[in-house]
Amino acid sequence: MLERHEIEAFLAVAEELHFRRATERLGLAQGRVSQIVGRLERRLGVPLFTRTSRKVILTPAGQQLYDGLAPAHQQIQEAVGKALAVGKGVTGTLRVGFSSAWASDAVLRTAESFRRTHPGCLVEIQEVPLCDTFGPLRAGELDLQLTEFPMEEPDLVAGPVIFSEPRALMVPADHPFARQESVCQEDLAHAPLIAVTGDSPAYWTDYIWPRKTPQGRPIPQGPAFRYWMEVPSLVASGQGVSIASLRAARYYARPSLTYVPLRDAPPLDYGLMWRCDGYTARVRKFGETLCRITPGHAAEDHDPA
Repeated sequence: MLERHEIEAFLAVAEELHFRRATERLGLAQGRVSQIVGRLERRLGVPLFTRTSRKVILTPAGQQLYDGLAPAHQQIQEAVGKALAVGKGVTGTLRVGFSSAWASDAVLRTAESFRRTHPGCLVEIQEVPLCDTFGPLRAGELDLQLTEFPMEEPDLVAGPVIFSEPRALMVPADHPFARQESVCQEDLAHAPLIAVTGDSPAYWTDYIWPRKTPQGRPIPQGPAFRYWMEVPSLVASGQGVSIASLRAARYYARPSLTYVPLRDAPPLDYGLMWRCDGYTARVRKFGETLCRITPGHAAEDHDPA
């Protein structure tokens, strides 16, 4: 008879084919999944995985066990999820917003896990425009969103910070800044800064795209944008530079762009937010799932109660 933790550890490794990712997925301590699977193999008397320094693959015995366990485990999860959803009100439709590709990755991973435990709840995901970062949430078009802080709106709740990203300056590849290992905030006084325009509050836009350096020097203003996808083209064409997450280099790499670390700027915090009157069971459970499966989660769950 297999124990529940053995089944979950085995299935996680079989699906991830990576022990570290399986450990993160289950929220266990480092090395714990490897220990559980090793004991299971010794108890069964057969190897379930072939491990090398470069990859993990299922053995024929492991594949047979996975083929038998996975459908049954999924049925159990769905049955339990449906029962809990009915009992706790986690049904209906949950609309979740995100503001960046890396926030989208976290939301999509969470939605996949959330659907397994709450199959009676439909999750719809959409991008939040930077030109009106709180508008869709306030209008009821979204129930929850993962976007950049700060957030100081009286009708909205700032939940936990999920992760923080170091800032960078996106510059043309032939710009003098591109030859430097890093830049500081005072350097912003020497290049037009491309910043967002629209209906987002000034405290939010000024925090991300400041108008003055810490010493009070004015930062030249370049052309404004409304949607993020405009920014790489504006920078690449030499019309200015832009503040970005350093991780943006992985998502928006171009030969014509360089991402230079902004060494003395505070990080960009990405957190959950929802309406004051919108803390439903769906919102709470999705937030708890996001916090649980996101590596490096920076704060404890927020419960307005």
